[in-house]
Amino acid sequence: MITSIVLIKTSTDSIPEVAEQIAALEGVSEVYSVTGAHNLIAMVRVARHDDLADVIPGRISKVPGVVSTETHIAFRTYSQHDLEAAFAIGLEG
Repeated sequence: MITSIVLIKTSTDSIPEVAEQIAALEGVSEVYSVTGAHNLIAMVRVARHDDLADVIPGRISKVPGVVSTETHIAFRTYSQHDLEAAFAIGLEG
């Protein structure tokens, strides 16, 4: 599974509508409205790198109201759950 974080700038008067349209796209698992330089962050999870082209420039960028996107591809996932499991190895007695 390939995960990418897509930072999205939108027209500010249509953030909720744009977020809902993006969230409905295949390959998009979550969309967050955020503060800062971008209005939305979308989590995209696909099976192959080629699928990123279908989802991000092929669908997300074409949603009316999307001004620009910036994509970051995740190399490795770290979560509190994963860290707790890693440190618990060998502690069972």
